[in-house]
Amino acid sequence: KYAREGVDTPRGAVIDDQGVERTDTEGILRDMVLGKCALTPLGGAGDKMGGYKGYGWAATVELLSTAFQSGPWGEDICGLDRATGKPKPMPLGHFFLAIDVEKLCPLDTFQKNAGEFLQALRDSRKAPTGPGRIWTAGEPENDARVERMGQGGMKVPVPLQKNMLALRDTRPGLKEKYEKFPFEE
Repeated sequence: KYAREGVDTPRGAVIDDQGVERTDTEGILRDMVLGKCALTPLGGAGDKMGGYKGYGWAATVELLSTAFQSGPWGEDICGLDRATGKPKPMPLGHFFLAIDVEKLCPLDTFQKNAGEFLQALRDSRKAPTGPGRIWTAGEPENDARVERMGQGGMKVPVPLQKNMLALRDTRPGLKEKYEKFPFEE
C-alpha cells in the first residue's frame, strides 16, 4: 500500500535485523525479500504501544495454526527460497474456534451485550480530522456486500466461471445442488 502511494511506512511497523525501526518503504520491500527486516506485531516495536501484547497474540495465533497440524512456521512460510530468491509454496496452517454462546449465557443476553458494546464503540468521540466514522469488525465488508447485492451480486470472472462449471459437472452431487449458477442466466 505504502509503495503504491509513494509514502513512508509508519514508524514502528517494520524493524530490521539490526533492531532499527524502518520507514523507507522501497528499502523495506527489498530487504523483506532478503530476510533483513520484518513486520512488527500489533502494537509495534517495543513496549510503548503494547507491542509485547501484540507479540503474545501473534505467537498464540501462530501456535494454534501450526501445532495442531504439525505445520511449518516462521521462515518456512515466508514464500521465498532465500538462497535463490524464487517463490516457494507456503503451506499455511489454519485454526478455527467455535463457541457455543449458550453454554456461557443466554443467546439474547449475549446479543444484547455485544450489540451495546459495538454501538458504544461506534458512538465514541471521533477524531476531528478523521474519516468521520468508527468502524467495527466486519462493517466495511458488510457494506460492500450490501452494495454488491444491490447491483445484482458479485461479478464472477469468466475463467472462474469455467472452473465452477467444470467442478459442478464432474463432481458427484454438485449438478443436483447447483443446477444453474446466476452467471448462466
